[in-house]
Amino acid sequence: MKVEEKCKIIEKSVMGGGAVYLVLEVGDMVRTSYKGPGQFVHIKCGDGLLLRRPISVCSCMEDEPEDTLAIVFEVRGEGTDWLARREVGEELNVLGLLGNGFQVSPEGRYLLVGGGIGVPPLRGCAQATQGRSTAILGFRSADKVILHSLFQEECEKVLLATDDGSLGHHGYVDFLLRKELERDPNYTGVLACGPKPMLKQAARVAAEFRVPCQVSMEERMGCGVGACLVCACDMKDGSRKHICKNGPVFPAEEVDWDV
Repeated sequence: MKVEEKCKIIEKSVMGGGAVYLVLEVGDMVRTSYKGPGQFVHIKCGDGLLLRRPISVCSCMEDEPEDTLAIVFEVRGEGTDWLARREVGEELNVLGLLGNGFQVSPEGRYLLVGGGIGVPPLRGCAQATQGRSTAILGFRSADKVILHSLFQEECEKVLLATDDGSLGHHGYVDFLLRKELERDPNYTGVLACGPKPMLKQAARVAAEFRVPCQVSMEERMGCGVGACLVCACDMKDGSRKHICKNGPVFPAEEVDWDV
């Protein structure tokens, strides 16, 4: 059930690289429309902008009298710039929760592979598996790192990679993913969110070790509910599925990585 709510900002902070962290009171949105970690909300950003902005949910909680959820985003245009200038106490028009998230077994041990602003949606996966998962997180540089301490609290261990070598492994997350699967191939699955080239490599490594892999895809989005058909993703069987309605999370083996 899709819910539109006037949601109050109850917490705000600025993280590494200027990423903005907001906690919202969202009525009964979590209780009525939560399917799993990795869903998103569609936020109206100012009166002059027609299209809402899709923002992945970092974490959410059922609560009384109002559920809460956290989002993390970067300023990438007029809409997110407007959103970044909102303050505690202000209200946002939020549609959600939308899409289909990761399929996570609470008893499972997962490798959570994130890149940049693709890291926040994986926090819900870490929370769902209660300290049994391993996070492999990649950023451009040390000053861009976000949510590191929270993943350390909520995962068995955290491995970091930076493009410039300023923190952790000098290189990409697929190297660390391979090393971890060589050490321990008995993970329940790989859950990945980030840039498409990173997802392609994570899917390839997971397939080599015969570990199931789910990927959270990103495309430009219009309506957010599957009506405008903008956010198409090509599948290996020749079909086209839509990020907002069928995803954003898909089994990696279903995605056509070569288009």
